[in-house]
Amino acid sequence: MAAVRLGDKRVKVPGPPILRIVVGMLLVAGGTVGFLPVLGFWMLPLGVLVLSVDLHPVRRARRRFEVWWGRRRRGRKNGNGSS
Repeated sequence: MAAVRLGDKRVKVPGPPILRIVVGMLLVAGGTVGFLPVLGFWMLPLGVLVLSVDLHPVRRARRRFEVWWGRRRRGRKNGNGSS
């Protein structure tokens, strides 16, 4: 079963790969119209997260973001205000 690692936690993502890709694309599409009720901008990062399980380019971009975010947080904890 596929899983996504978020920091120290691991979240299992069930289903066949084609279903995960379709659900991820629908979440991203719904996130782009986040100004509507029920649909929201929260769907965009969730869709990218689901897509990153099966699509290498999305996984690579998510990983780069995680590394950038981690370095930024570490710099702020050390008292370094510049990023």
